[in-house]
Amino acid sequence: MAHELSSQLSKFDPLPRIILYDNFDNGLEGWTGLIGNYEDTLDSVLPGYRDLRPPMLSNATMWDTGSAGALDGVYSMKLATRPEDGGMGVGIKRVTWRHAGPIQFEAYVTFKPEASELRLSELDVRAFGVLFDLQNEKERVMPHLRYLNALEGEPVGRWQYKKDRVSLETIGGTGKTQSHFHLSSDGWLDLPAEPQALCYNEISTKQNWHYIRIGFDLASMTYTSFQCNDREYDVSNISPMVMPAMANLWCMLNVAFWIETDLDKRAFLFVDSVTLSGDWIGQ
Repeated sequence: MAHELSSQLSKFDPLPRIILYDNFDNGLEGWTGLIGNYEDTLDSVLPGYRDLRPPMLSNATMWDTGSAGALDGVYSMKLATRPEDGGMGVGIKRVTWRHAGPIQFEAYVTFKPEASELRLSELDVRAFGVLFDLQNEKERVMPHLRYLNALEGEPVGRWQYKKDRVSLETIGGTGKTQSHFHLSSDGWLDLPAEPQALCYNEISTKQNWHYIRIGFDLASMTYTSFQCNDREYDVSNISPMVMPAMANLWCMLNVAFWIETDLDKRAFLFVDSVTLSGDWIGQ
């Protein structure tokens, strides 16, 4: 078992402490849907959160090629949107941190539109992204990165980040719950780099896996690294969203993926495996 795990982890470059490793062959392993905050009534959920589709398991069955499985194993985590322009699917894993130091998140992912047409359809997916949701004793910090694949049918191919947020709204009357739709289309800024073309293979049922690595320092609450495939980006001058610390969220270390469609057609994000690692001394 140890040899098998070592072999699976060899495709990553983790920091010394493995916080989590999920490959989805044993289920969703704690990944779940993102739902809006509420108190007393579900009518208090903000509109943007009311129809986010949750994750599922997939063996990547396609109508023409059969079941492709995952990059490594049988199953991947699949996010699927509704067939509505701007529809999203979101998967989140909720954990906490034990040491305010360097962390690194790595994953292998691929994205596709629903293969409902006999054409490549490479511009039908608007974007996919990864985010952290973190909190220390002073502030809540939300690093967001997304790959804007296309917008209104035009190719973009740029990685973007978000540092400004919409205003917080109080939910209910206890003072314990607030909400804001941080995945909205507003406020995205381009990373200071040229566009990156990702592999998008010839017909809509083919898929190639992409490597993503995000480094972050929980002590300084700053980005330390970002890589997608062969491209490493300078993130020294980009900032995450920051807001005052909220009740009941101490040491929060959440991570999430999302996928968004650019037209009235479903878009899919497949996540083969993820690892979150850290660096600290002691037990």
